[in-house]
Amino acid sequence: EKYLTLEGFHRFVVDRAKQDIRSVWRAILACGYDLHFERCSYSDSRYAQKTSKKWTLEMDVALVQYVNRLCRHLAITPARLHPHEVYLDPADAADPRVSCLLSVPVESLRLRFALLQSLNNTLESFFLPLVELRQTDMYTNSIAALLREAKGLIFYDTKVIVMNRVLNATAQRTADHAAPEITLDPLEIVGGDIRSSENSYFCQAARQLASVPSSQLCVKLASGGDPTFAFNIRFTGEEVHGTSGSFRHFLWQVCKELQSSMHSLLLPCPSSAANRNKGKYILTPSPITYAEEQLLHFFGQLLGIAIRADVPLPIDLLPSFWKTLVGEPLDPDSDLQEVDVITYNYIKKIENVNDESELEALCAEMTSQHLATESPDSPNKPQCKFTYLTVTGEEVELCPSGRNITVVWENKNIYASAVKNLRLQEMQNVECMTAVLAGLGSIIPLQLTTVLTPLEMELRTCGLPYINLEFLKTHTMYQVGLMETDQHIEYFWTALEMFTQEELCKFIKFACNQERIPFTCPCKDGGPDTAHVPPYPMKIAPPDVATGSPDSRYIRVETCMFMIKLPQYSSLDIMLEKLRYAIHYREDPLSG
Repeated sequence: EKYLTLEGFHRFVVDRAKQDIRSVWRAILACGYDLHFERCSYSDSRYAQKTSKKWTLEMDVALVQYVNRLCRHLAITPARLHPHEVYLDPADAADPRVSCLLSVPVESLRLRFALLQSLNNTLESFFLPLVELRQTDMYTNSIAALLREAKGLIFYDTKVIVMNRVLNATAQRTADHAAPEITLDPLEIVGGDIRSSENSYFCQAARQLASVPSSQLCVKLASGGDPTFAFNIRFTGEEVHGTSGSFRHFLWQVCKELQSSMHSLLLPCPSSAANRNKGKYILTPSPITYAEEQLLHFFGQLLGIAIRADVPLPIDLLPSFWKTLVGEPLDPDSDLQEVDVITYNYIKKIENVNDESELEALCAEMTSQHLATESPDSPNKPQCKFTYLTVTGEEVELCPSGRNITVVWENKNIYASAVKNLRLQEMQNVECMTAVLAGLGSIIPLQLTTVLTPLEMELRTCGLPYINLEFLKTHTMYQVGLMETDQHIEYFWTALEMFTQEELCKFIKFACNQERIPFTCPCKDGGPDTAHVPPYPMKIAPPDVATGSPDSRYIRVETCMFMIKLPQYSSLDIMLEKLRYAIHYREDPLSG
């Protein structure tokens, strides 16, 4: 009689692994263990139910955020993530967002993920397509209101899938209608200096599209090698082949204009004066004219157009903007600290002073901001009045006749509260945000934003401000006989790995006329026939004419196709030199 010994079992597993390694993995998984040989499922269902009762909403939201980041790193959707792959390693301990999960047993973590995965599959397939998601403050127990409270339980990919289905279903321009076309004059911005804001690409486009019905700008999501965009761009005096490169360059140039001094729609973050949130912007909070309202409406339309085109906008707005856009209330402390840390600290000092002498010292500090006057009884004693500077630098009264009311010990808290309310009103910026929302709502259904968090809305509109080389590499095609193992192709990727993020963004701008590229692609769902989101895939091809020494040739691109025509350089140093020359030579290689 023969028995299976441990040695024999080990030999069987090794032989089996040589034939089909996945079958061994499935066998280990079926026994309830992962590849770390840690238990990934409960053997006792009663114990599983007991541990599930310990989970809180905060823990669920933290797990969803962790899974979102993990799937982004692995370039897969949560639906394809197996519970055994959810694993908190020591590197995650430093992340405060997952601190509440560190003490949770790994089997409980995976069981909870399986539950959330099943919930999201049901929401995506059956529930969300049937629900009225329109925001309303009247019915606090409506499904939309409850979903807004539980939006943290829904994976980002689930929201995007539902959102994309709705966007395709609400496309109004059919194939029978030609795309609107606008003509822009590049000579107006030669050298990067705008002679007048009215001549900027943003204003030129706003004027020409003002007479175009918004329905003609609502197209299906861009997909495939020749995507359909909301409108076509024609540049005066330039012969451009294709529409994708010029459209992407237009959006890039518009974002560059909006974040410059030529337009007053956006304002640099006041906290940047204290070396915080440098490079971030807010909507300028001031009364607007009819012309400015129209420009803000067009800005909102561009946000929606970029979402439908899947072109991430290189625009850096503070979280308070995205909070207002998705209908979330602002936090009086954290958001104020992000927007204007100087005012935030001043308010805290006013609230926490211990005696009148400290209050007088604070009033003395304000003299440098021209918000204090001298007391008529004590000419050298500074006085603060119930006035304060707006973020645009104008002095305003915090209450009726505020210039005649002195800040004293008895009313200091009222003064601090009035300053905070002034900033919160400027951050909410109702008049400007109403115009932006009206423009956005003319391109995409606003109820889609109900289930999005501010960060997710920013990701959907602006993408990530850095380039993931591994993701780019896996979404690259090699044409006309080229292979990934070719020497000059290896030089190419090695050179890109040596680039800084700033240089990588310039390379992407050179290759496809946009600084940011999507960090997700439908092809990650599997299947070779799944269409890539533009501009993917990147294509590498040999030069058109292979005459002369390759080292003397330059890199050319076809921006509409995201194609790099790469000479067969003989060394890494030459590859680096030619790439750096290419990305610094010109900003808009529309003709390659």
